[in-house]
Amino acid sequence: MRRDQSPLRARSAPEFVPSLLLDLDQMLDEFTRLPMRAKFRFDPDMPAVITVEFLAERGPSLIWHIGRELLHRGVTSMSGCGDVRMWPALPGERPTSWLLLESEEMEALFELPTAPLAEWLDATYRTVSAEAEMDGLNWDGFLRELLDEPAAPSE
Repeated sequence: MRRDQSPLRARSAPEFVPSLLLDLDQMLDEFTRLPMRAKFRFDPDMPAVITVEFLAERGPSLIWHIGRELLHRGVTSMSGCGDVRMWPALPGERPTSWLLLESEEMEALFELPTAPLAEWLDATYRTVSAEAEMDGLNWDGFLRELLDEPAAPSE
């Protein structure tokens, strides 16, 4: 790949990146897998953050906001620290990655297919490059959205 064809460079005209629906497994323990789905959403107005909705068969879905760079790096190497970490699984029939989410209330480990996630993330970087992620970012709105807080009343 030539230097000017990096998948992290934005095209001249932004494109719409549809949500990615992935089948994955939640590891309940060392031997027990719970198949489930997750929807990955990209918003070009908030490109540094990917919204991941873990779709529960019964009950409410769980939504996490995860850094796009963390996911992108986690496909090929250890990425993240603290509450969110991702790394490639051992080589097998189909490449997968581990995604670990932790909070004070819970810990969840997921195994997800690498190829469709990597392709989808590359499409997000073609829409908004890594270098342009923070251009024009409304920091107050970004933090409210990230923390799911209501908008401040306008005066």
